[in-house]
Amino acid sequence: MSAPRVLILRAPGTNCDEETAFAFEKAGGVCSSVHIRALCQSPSMLQENAILALPGGFSYGDDLGSGTVIANELMRYLADPLKRFVERGGLALGICNGFQILVKTGLVPGLSYAPKTTDEAPGATLAFNDSQRFEDRWVHLKIEHSTSPFLEGHAGQIVEFPVAHGEGKFVARDADTLRRIEEGKQVAFRYTTESGGSPEFPDNPNGAQNHIAGITDETGRVMGLMPHPERHVLPWQHPRWTRDGLKKEGDGLFLFKNAIKYAKS
Repeated sequence: MSAPRVLILRAPGTNCDEETAFAFEKAGGVCSSVHIRALCQSPSMLQENAILALPGGFSYGDDLGSGTVIANELMRYLADPLKRFVERGGLALGICNGFQILVKTGLVPGLSYAPKTTDEAPGATLAFNDSQRFEDRWVHLKIEHSTSPFLEGHAGQIVEFPVAHGEGKFVARDADTLRRIEEGKQVAFRYTTESGGSPEFPDNPNGAQNHIAGITDETGRVMGLMPHPERHVLPWQHPRWTRDGLKKEGDGLFLFKNAIKYAKS
């Protein structure tokens, strides 16, 4: 069986595309880096790939808000191809700026949360950190009991990834939307303490509602998270590896392995 193909979407200001490609390739995928303009001109590229990855960075400088410009491009030119991509079973992963993009396109929390009127807010957003500054630190995350293929076999585990963002506070549209996300098992990752307790700052680095660090859409096949799993796929990427000893692999590699395994199936 040929290796699953992964489309790494980039735009001016994207700066984590090579790390994301490395993670997918280490997991067994074959990656191609594609500029947003090229994809808009040839939407059929989506159907030629099993996985779509939206990496971190500062697309278009975040000049109109994190992920806003590229999200508008995707919805203007690629709304139908993206919908078909998900419906046929494709996987999509948004990391940091990629999560912001997914939220602002409405792909997460999903189409059933789309505004019913022009006056209604999107299903969720990622607001400025409560600290009102850029947060760059390692955090502990609890993997939730989600239906997502990205997380298969890892529910309940605590992992460590770094965060690096200024707008990462997850906020649902209203209490009912937050309840639906929780009850629908769409929460993928939650900030926690090292021992698994309820976090305060800096363990929750941005003040996210219910300590939510990542969510999926209704299918579980589209996932976004603020922390960077691609920055912890090798054990020596962790800053404490000389004191704690080397693990077999970095905490984030499982996510990319699971995606490749699902794509092969």
